[in-house]
Amino acid sequence: MDILNENVSKTSSKISKPGMSIGGKVLIAATGGVGLGLSIVCASFVAPAFRRICLPYVPATTEQIQNVLSFLPKNTSGKLLDIGSGDGRIVVAAAQHNKALKTDGVELNPWLVYYSRLAALRNGVSKQTSFFKRDLWKFNIKDYNYVVIFGVEQMMQDLEQKLIAECPQDTQIIACRFPLPNVEHLKIIEDGVNTVWFYKLDKSNANS
Repeated sequence: MDILNENVSKTSSKISKPGMSIGGKVLIAATGGVGLGLSIVCASFVAPAFRRICLPYVPATTEQIQNVLSFLPKNTSGKLLDIGSGDGRIVVAAAQHNKALKTDGVELNPWLVYYSRLAALRNGVSKQTSFFKRDLWKFNIKDYNYVVIFGVEQMMQDLEQKLIAECPQDTQIIACRFPLPNVEHLKIIEDGVNTVWFYKLDKSNANS
């Protein structure tokens, strides 16, 4: 009789400790997947802070876009490059401004590149635009007639040297937020944080 009671007690003990439900396991897996996904996406935005020169993602304002477009032709053909193109708004706006202009963007953050391509498609300029996931320092800019820069002060000296070394003679350069340190600008729109400097690259007079 004691043996029978002992077996019943063990059986009851096993029944009272059910395992985790399938729903619970699915919830934990889903939570972990979302957390991993967010970590991967966030890493693309945080990573620039660990590079020698940090180029953070700061979207261009409406005023900055209009200031940039004021220096671009409306009908002349050519190729434009936006260095550090972010979410692609400058590239898309330039394409809409001038249908004869091929507009490209170079950006290291893959999620911003994907977003930019989607924005170009949504605005009907996907065939006129291209977005490259590249390191701007390794990207060749020799084929561009127009270059737009949204940089930080620490990078302007090195970037100026790259422009002089690679860009064709008379390339038109539009710098936002910070000017080139040595090349003389032709025009300027003074508008606080939306200030834009316009240059026409003359290699014979450029100071490297």
